[in-house]
Amino acid sequence: MKELTIKNVRRAGSDTLESVTVENGVIKGWNLGDLGTVVDGQGGTVAPALIELHAHLREPGQTEKEDLASGLAAAAAGGYGTVVSMPNTRPVVDDPAIVRSLIEKADRLGFARLRPAAALTRGQKGEQLAELTALKEAGAAMFTDDGLTNENARTLRLGLEYAGSLGMVVSVHAEDATLRADGVMNEGPVSEALGLPGNPAAAEAARVARDVEIVAQTGARLHVQHLSTARALDIVRDAKRRGLPVTCEVCPHHLTLTDEKLRSFDAIYKVAPPLRTQADADHLLQGLLDGSVDCIATDHAPHTRAEKERDLLEAPSGIAYIELAFPLMWTRFGEQLGLERLLDLMTGAAARVMGWPEPTLEEGAPADLVVLDLETERTVEPATFKSKAKFTPWAGESLKGWPTLTVVNGKVAYQRQD
Repeated sequence: MKELTIKNVRRAGSDTLESVTVENGVIKGWNLGDLGTVVDGQGGTVAPALIELHAHLREPGQTEKEDLASGLAAAAAGGYGTVVSMPNTRPVVDDPAIVRSLIEKADRLGFARLRPAAALTRGQKGEQLAELTALKEAGAAMFTDDGLTNENARTLRLGLEYAGSLGMVVSVHAEDATLRADGVMNEGPVSEALGLPGNPAAAEAARVARDVEIVAQTGARLHVQHLSTARALDIVRDAKRRGLPVTCEVCPHHLTLTDEKLRSFDAIYKVAPPLRTQADADHLLQGLLDGSVDCIATDHAPHTRAEKERDLLEAPSGIAYIELAFPLMWTRFGEQLGLERLLDLMTGAAARVMGWPEPTLEEGAPADLVVLDLETERTVEPATFKSKAKFTPWAGESLKGWPTLTVVNGKVAYQRQD
């Protein structure tokens, strides 16, 4: 594979301009001169490409919302080199042949690398385990019934034991469906004022508490997706103190938006689990600062504009913003988190959750790289998104920290043109 040199870049924490050369999918070395194709990094900060553990790419079956081409192009534009896609597609990704076909198609596209998650149970029905060994052999990265909750505790226990024997992670959408009921937003003063059915914080906390006890029984690894409440995070904290193999992620939308946004009655703010209170958001941020939250994921969940223009009772849940995740976090929380901590939460920490080798910038490491412009403020313009979901709660905001170049397996997967 031809050499590619990125010149005029800085490593995080350094003011020295350097160049890095990649070849055959790995980092060949630093400051070797202008070898092969040369790209000017324009003084940006180079880091390992971001890793996304939670994205809905909608293929197969819902390609009017997103497909591999648009979703993985959006991910590359967001600085991501690897994306774990969720299996709640049509059909559900519970067949090894589907896993293989997704990987093969994604490899041909040349954007971010796809590591599809497979369903833990057949059809994500929560009743009978899927063929986990065959799914792993086909390339599944993790097992999850995300999009649905695991109501049957015994099935989850069996799934954790089986996945544990395979060295695989099980991730869960942790909400008690009976407590959540038909809630469309956080249960509290705002839902009461609006007269909308609420989803109580207890729905998440109760389910996380149950799942932690199953982990204590099995010893298998469990990853809790998109934590949204302070109470649930405290339960995860306690599990970690007990030495249990429980990890969790939080999403930028739960850190930057609250249920107050629902006063607009705009379903663009409808997500699952729902936007919570400012106190919850502050608690989650503290979890990022003290290390009790393991990583940041986006839960990129595109829908059509027509679907999101329905009323709050009928509109589907989800926000699509994988292209904005790093700029949003850097602009809002860069000063508190610091660059190296934020990068770790979106790269190395995600790899540790999965048991993957931690990405580095050392010679011989995989050439998955991102160059970030940490200073230039740009307005969020949804019309320019690679994603098919060309709308966002942050439209018109001025953010900095935009990716200018993403390299995956030694090849340019995205280059900003302005």
